[in-house]
Amino acid sequence: MTVDSESGHVLPANEAPLPPGPRGNLLWGMMGEVRRDRLGFLMRMRRDFGDVSAYRIANLKFVQINHPDGVQRVLQTNNRNYIRGNSFNLLRRYVGDGLLTSDGDYWLRQRRLMQPAFHRRRIAAFGEMMVSEATAMLERWAAAADREQPVEILPEMSRLTLTIVSKALFGQAIDDDSRSLSQAVTVLLADQIYRFDHPFAPPMFIPTPTNRRVQQAQAELDRIVYGLIERAQAGQIDGGQWLAMLVDARDEETGETMSRKELRDETLTMFVAGHETTAGVLTWALLMLDRHPDVRNRLRTELDEVLAGRLPTMADVPQLTYTRQIIDETLRLYPSAWITNRETLEDDVIDGFRVPADHLVAISPYVVHRDARFWPEPERFDPDRFGPDGTRPTHHYAYFPFGGGPHLCIGNNFALAEAQLVLATIAQRYRLASVSDQPVEPEALTTLRAKGSVPMRLVPVS
Repeated sequence: MTVDSESGHVLPANEAPLPPGPRGNLLWGMMGEVRRDRLGFLMRMRRDFGDVSAYRIANLKFVQINHPDGVQRVLQTNNRNYIRGNSFNLLRRYVGDGLLTSDGDYWLRQRRLMQPAFHRRRIAAFGEMMVSEATAMLERWAAAADREQPVEILPEMSRLTLTIVSKALFGQAIDDDSRSLSQAVTVLLADQIYRFDHPFAPPMFIPTPTNRRVQQAQAELDRIVYGLIERAQAGQIDGGQWLAMLVDARDEETGETMSRKELRDETLTMFVAGHETTAGVLTWALLMLDRHPDVRNRLRTELDEVLAGRLPTMADVPQLTYTRQIIDETLRLYPSAWITNRETLEDDVIDGFRVPADHLVAISPYVVHRDARFWPEPERFDPDRFGPDGTRPTHHYAYFPFGGGPHLCIGNNFALAEAQLVLATIAQRYRLASVSDQPVEPEALTTLRAKGSVPMRLVPVS
């Protein structure tokens, strides 16, 4: 229902006006502009058409929501009308029906089964491992620092977070298998982006070189994950690790455990979500520290006062408040999950506009987080926004880097603690300096990554 602005009468959804938007190409809609600049396109939709806009990409009809009120309606207050549905088909093809892609009663069952693995006490048990792996990375960096040789930050952060999530899942880094798993996931996620950009790409049963490569990656991924599941079911993985917990988890109502397929899907979901996302946030945070010496100096002061030269622990996380503000502000400007889509079951009304059934609804933290109505000087990096006297907006959905509502990311506390501990460990030892004055641009793939090469010099902290 909606209220007519002239008469004041309540109108049914089917009488509300459709959102404004560009007409686009007769065949492809807005596909060309989306391919050229995904983020720029989303920002233009808000700038040119307001808080609710509509457009078409090939055969897909989208409604884009750009205001926290609308975001809240989609993710929370009317979330049952906005399902993942067909909008997640491409990702579902590769990682299955895990928490990231499922809906309804099945999603609720899986969430309940997995929730104990993400209790704060469980997460705290991984703190020492996170710091230990970050320290091992710094030891590897020592030779490069001595030679004044830059390191490529994104691959380094990816390698670190890969090891951390592997140890949290399996109790070990799984070495060659871990790298193979990461490479296979990279191939599959790249194929997801390719198929969105090329909706008439050859279907998987046609043996093109690309399709064969994707099928090989899928087979390698299943070989590794099912092998680890068999080890966990045989009691060969420590009970404190996530996979062992999932193997033992039982539905309170039925007493059933997860099937091998369910274990595979949830393992892959955690591996993907816990690897690429945190690596991207850490990369952007290190770049922001290099660009903002005042922020870097305040971070150093906090580390000196809280840690006094020792390594951080999980017990220090609540005291590392400015470190957390840096992470929060990084996630505001560069949210790893830069967009999420939903599919409407029935007509709805948002901000006076009809959101038709069977449409895709696009919500972008990247766009909302850069709205000057809620964030003064939105392009400026300012961790004090999240301080006790900061200017963070009161609307909960003006900031939602981990989603919201019932589907709030189950691993958000793990990711935030990991980012804090790793950033504190690095900043104690090194100041990272860019080797180029050229700005690093964001690249909107499955996650929001730094585009291209990001080499940085290692300057030891005295």
